[in-house]
Amino acid sequence: QVQLVESGGGLVQAGGSLRLSCAASGRTFSIYAMGWFRQAPGKEREFVASITWGGGSTYYADSVKGRFTISRNNAKNTVYLQMNSLKPEDTAVYYCAASRVASSRGATAYDYWGQGTQVTVSS
Repeated sequence: QVQLVESGGGLVQAGGSLRLSCAASGRTFSIYAMGWFRQAPGKEREFVASITWGGGSTYYADSVKGRFTISRNNAKNTVYLQMNSLKPEDTAVYYCAASRVASSRGATAYDYWGQGTQVTVSS
């Protein structure tokens, strides 16, 4: 089993920044890639960014390219999402996820999920 715990969410004004963290524990050796997804009220869960654990290859949704950066610290079993130039439309619950197989835009590729952390961006 893999357990994922997100932290770092909160309230920020438009144009501000937040850094989310996701700490992994348990069978972390089985993780191939980790990703961030988000879900706003009334909308489907959408892909934000992903990173391969070994090589560090990153992928981003078009909506966050140039503003968000995903990274990882192998020693701490932690993945981060640095969010800059935040917009009100970034408001959502952000979920960390881990895949045993691939770095993917699709939620079905991910086997483990955190409980989410709320990010609210005010105008």
